[in-house]
Amino acid sequence: MLVPDDLYYTETHEWVRLDDGIATVGITDFAQKELGDIVYLELPEIGNKVSAGEPCGTIEAVKSAEDLISPVSGVIEEKNIEAEESPEIINKSPYEEGWLFRVHLSNLEELEDLLSPRDYTKLIEAL
Repeated sequence: MLVPDDLYYTETHEWVRLDDGIATVGITDFAQKELGDIVYLELPEIGNKVSAGEPCGTIEAVKSAEDLISPVSGVIEEKNIEAEESPEIINKSPYEEGWLFRVHLSNLEELEDLLSPRDYTKLIEAL
């Protein structure tokens, strides 16, 4: 499984890349492999507020549907329209082209509650 060193992770298999107060969010390589072929994606709308640990969208695969859980709190700045229109991009590129949404963070301290790459690797190895 691919676990990039420059990201934060959640126990629900989302990742966060921080860039100047903006958090880009996606699902991990592990999550997309577990889901299988992703066929539908519902992302939060631009301007919506999201809260850490709360559902903010839906991701559906051939075999299941799951809530997208926001790893951070803030306001949605951007969503990946290309991923909504062609959700299979998440299976091909979960960390680059398959990002889901960007959040203007309201609480930087929430990042301390996320997993390091090392801790996330331990989590998925234990599954």
